[in-house]
Amino acid sequence: MKIALSAASILCLVFTSSLLAQQQPGLSNEWDVHKTLEAMAHHLEQIAPLVDQANPREWVANGAPETYIAQWNSCRSGLKAVVYDLRKLSRNPEKLTDSLEALFRVRALESLLGSFSDGLRKYHNPPMADMLNAVIAQNGAHRDRLQQYVLELAAEKEQAFRVADEEAQRCRGSIARQPSRDRVTPVKPGRN
Repeated sequence: MKIALSAASILCLVFTSSLLAQQQPGLSNEWDVHKTLEAMAHHLEQIAPLVDQANPREWVANGAPETYIAQWNSCRSGLKAVVYDLRKLSRNPEKLTDSLEALFRVRALESLLGSFSDGLRKYHNPPMADMLNAVIAQNGAHRDRLQQYVLELAAEKEQAFRVADEEAQRCRGSIARQPSRDRVTPVKPGRN
């Protein structure tokens, strides 16, 4: 009986793992995702010199709010962090948590850069603000592809979990339906 249970369990595990190993047809291939992430990192690296050229301390001296200094520092550190995250994700794009984190950080950075661009336009150099906005816009298509990939990856992980759960339920049911042997304690011949 133990052998039958073990064989059934092994068959269930083998079947479940083979289902989980299959890739959904709608999921982008790893090479395309790698190219998208590298392109995003490259565009963000182009933004860094534009942000570095700005000097919000001069803006504050000319009447700008001091929050632009904090934004400037956040933009500079955020650019480095997001580029690092994108390159890290590029090495292992199947990791859903890293994909979500990178997407959220890109979105937050774009919002921060947009606000900083407004200050750049008002207090420093409107053409430089236009260049910054143009580079951010160029990254939009890549960001949208990343977002689509994250949605596909989440759907794939959800589907794999559902299949694994259904298969585990089926295996448990199969094992539970197997007849159990009543354990009878053998009678020892008595000594009279």
